[in-house]
Amino acid sequence: MSKKLGKLPPPLAVHEEAGEELFASCSFADLGLHSTLCAHLQDKMSFQAPTRIQAQAIPVAISGQHMLVKAATGTGKTLAYLAPIVHLLQMREPRVDRTHGTFALVLVPSRELCLQVYGIAQQLVHRFHWIVPGYVMGGENRAKEKARLRKGISILIATPGRLLDHLQHTASFVYSNLQWIVFDEADSILELGFGKAVEDILEHLGSRNGAPGQIKNKGEHIRRQNLLLSATLNEKVNRLAKISLKNPVMIGLDDQNKPSGKSNNVGNNHTSLLSDDEEDEILGKQNDLVEHAVDDFKLPAQLVQRYVKVSCGSRLAVLLTILKSLFERQVSQKVVVFFSTCDSVDFHHTVLSQLEWSSDPQLDIDKKQNFLSCKVFRLHGNMEQDDRKKSFLGFGSEKSAILVSTDIAARGLDFPKVKYIIQYDSPGEASEYVHRVGRTARIGEKGEALLFLQPIELDYLKDLELHGVSLTEYPFQKVLDSFPVNGQKPHKRKLISLDMHPWIMSLQRSLEAFVAAEDATKKLARDAFCSWVRAYTAHRGELKKIFMVKKLHLGHVARSFGLKEQPSLVGRSHQMQLKKRKKEQKREWPAKRRKLPSKK
Repeated sequence: MSKKLGKLPPPLAVHEEAGEELFASCSFADLGLHSTLCAHLQDKMSFQAPTRIQAQAIPVAISGQHMLVKAATGTGKTLAYLAPIVHLLQMREPRVDRTHGTFALVLVPSRELCLQVYGIAQQLVHRFHWIVPGYVMGGENRAKEKARLRKGISILIATPGRLLDHLQHTASFVYSNLQWIVFDEADSILELGFGKAVEDILEHLGSRNGAPGQIKNKGEHIRRQNLLLSATLNEKVNRLAKISLKNPVMIGLDDQNKPSGKSNNVGNNHTSLLSDDEEDEILGKQNDLVEHAVDDFKLPAQLVQRYVKVSCGSRLAVLLTILKSLFERQVSQKVVVFFSTCDSVDFHHTVLSQLEWSSDPQLDIDKKQNFLSCKVFRLHGNMEQDDRKKSFLGFGSEKSAILVSTDIAARGLDFPKVKYIIQYDSPGEASEYVHRVGRTARIGEKGEALLFLQPIELDYLKDLELHGVSLTEYPFQKVLDSFPVNGQKPHKRKLISLDMHPWIMSLQRSLEAFVAAEDATKKLARDAFCSWVRAYTAHRGELKKIFMVKKLHLGHVARSFGLKEQPSLVGRSHQMQLKKRKKEQKREWPAKRRKLPSKK
């Protein structure tokens, strides 16, 4: 068998209250899936009925046609391609064997999504033990992966870079029976810069421009089926579709685009029942559909989207206040907080997990408690692979926890029971906003999303509105007035500015004392500050007019990282440390020279 993982987070179950996402009158059996697989989906995996996307996509996948699926995050895209693959593999005669090599290849953008899809595949094949799922991805031991590939993996989930490496250098990797290539979260794969690797993979596998694939020993072609799934569409995804799909069935691009009929046979200049003029006309319609999809994003109706307007210097104190309010209101819940950089994730993970606090300043230090009582996990691309895996699996299995992460957690990950998404740092592109909030309100479940904005950034709301995304203001003043000052909760309070509110001021002093107490924490804060400013300058296109470093007060930015010094003082102290090191090195150098043996 392939390599086993620890306890994986369970797949998100489909419930009756999921509303219009479910096809109540349609069952998995109605879609053509094997009865044993249908029973397993319902009894062991708690999928009672297919979602709209699954009901449209599964029959197409079973039919063998190429398919392009645009669907909002959390609509069950993974099952839409895995279930048909397992259904068709278990029906093969003679029975699939490991020595036959890889039949299905699933490309995903991140290591965490690789583990997630592998976990779902493991559960799907539980009653079909002869079908072996496996994975290869960056950060893992290549020699162990080679050994697993040598034994044989029926359904292989992979990140593009590592897959290309094995295609080029692992002679024991058998893929002569490859029948399916799936691009899951295709937009994210391309946004992360894997475009060239994907094209090389298609070329290597003989699947560019919908080619039939490898030629077996008997001289026959294996009918190759390519499936492309994406939450958003853009020019890069459109180009990948053109080079990898032949006359694909398009699902989710337009209400008039049904998974049947002539209008779905859209594609490139390959053999078709259509005349050249008809095909050109249809190809133009496809491009119009794609352009329309780029401009408008569909988000779940049950997702509550809000923003909070916060001055730069008080951002961290406001974040802590909102998190504390959420967990006091409901102890058992899970929250994902997004940051722009790895250094920022490390710093805020330290603050959220270690900050101690008491509303009464007269209490002794040893009587203080953690400001947040729940577990806090972190996730970003610079972590060691084992640490990333522990965080991913750990947060998925907890009932009450916070995950602080870069956009790596926005790439198709399905954490069970995430109720709240906080975008502490603005996502930039509207498509990234969609990926982030897609971690909640999945398959009919309720969810909330909160976006932090400074007063100078409010025009970003207009940019989101251009893509059909509308946010309302978060009632932070009401939340703020629920917290005590000096151990008491007055019934009436005067309206004062947020920065001057006694609770915020008290919490800010605690943050600055916490950061200043340890040199290691202070270094984390300085590194996070510097990386945040660099990331802020990296916004592209029209967003540069909204997120302008020149409009920032960098002293207030430093304050949001618990630093008392102005940025110039931070830089000066760093320069002083460098000078001090140089002086120490000069002192050590003559001593080392004196110890050298003299030449004779």
